Amino acid sequence: MDGDPSPTTDDPRATYDAIAEHFAATREYPWPEVESFVAESTADEQATRALDLGCANGRHCELLSEHAACVVGLDVSRELLREARKRATERGFDVSLVHGDAARLPFRAETFDLAVYVATLHHLTTREARVDSLDELARVLRPGGRALVSVWSTEHGKFEESQGFDTTVDWTLPGGERVPRFYHIYDPDEFRDDLDSSGLAPVDVFVSSGNCYAVVE
Repeated sequence: MDGDPSPTTDDPRATYDAIAEHFAATREYPWPEVESFVAESTADEQATRALDLGCANGRHCELLSEHAACVVGLDVSRELLREARKRATERGFDVSLVHGDAARLPFRAETFDLAVYVATLHHLTTREARVDSLDELARVLRPGGRALVSVWSTEHGKFEESQGFDTTVDWTLPGGERVPRFYHIYDPDEFRDDLDSSGLAPVDVFVSSGNCYAVVE
């Protein structure tokens, strides 16, 4: 068969390559929770190196660039990285963009003193991969470094379940094509369990706007 294969729910790279341009157009502003975390974490001094893990179109890279001397954005989707590069060029902020897997980060240990990892962990299809990814985040954080992690939660009004579960959520392109995306929807206790099973030390774990968040070291 000619052309690229259709994306499957267990292949986030292909899924987000397929929807990258439309997805990027709908993701203009940083999340308020991320803005608050970054502002509080850099209130005393600018970060040296910051990481946006699962950077998508670079909206949080842009925010980080205002608070860190060096910003790196990583994503599994090359098409989303192209959108991030386009945003950085148009808006004039500096960022190094890296293609990579969130469960196997291509960075040396203790590289970053600030990181955001939002709306990405829940796309990894197994618990092992999710905990491995949290371990990788712990590995690349410097001693005393902090990160903000977020996932979709059963606390969101659209879900009736009270325990964590796997599902798909379709993305609808302008022409009407529906592209399924894998999600693991966390319940708050499960989220805390995965954090505790990793090398991260939770400082604050909370729910906001239907998402689970954790400030970790």
